[in-house]
Amino acid sequence: MATKTIRAIVTGRVQGVFFRAYTEEEALKWGVKGWVRNLPDRSVEVLASGEADRVDRLVDWLAIGPPLAQVSRVQVEELAAPDEELRGFQVRY
Repeated sequence: MATKTIRAIVTGRVQGVFFRAYTEEEALKWGVKGWVRNLPDRSVEVLASGEADRVDRLVDWLAIGPPLAQVSRVQVEELAAPDEELRGFQVRY
C-alpha cells in the first residue's frame, strides 16, 4: 500500500477543547503514526504518516474535530517522508 506523510495546521477554536487528545485517539484508531501539538498562535499542528487512505481519513476528521471544537481551516502540506522516526502517535507539549 502507498504511504503518505502530511503536516497539517488546524485553525479555529482548537485549543482548550481536547483537540490533541481526540486527534491522538483518532490517529491510533486508524493506525497512523506521528504527533500533534499546540502552536503559540492558538492553532494546532499535526504530523501524520501511514497508509494513504488512513491518513486521508484523519485529515477528514481534522476538518470536523472533537465536539467542542470549531474548525475554520485545515491547511495540509504533503511531505516526501517524515524527517524523524515516528513511533506510534503522541501529544507533544
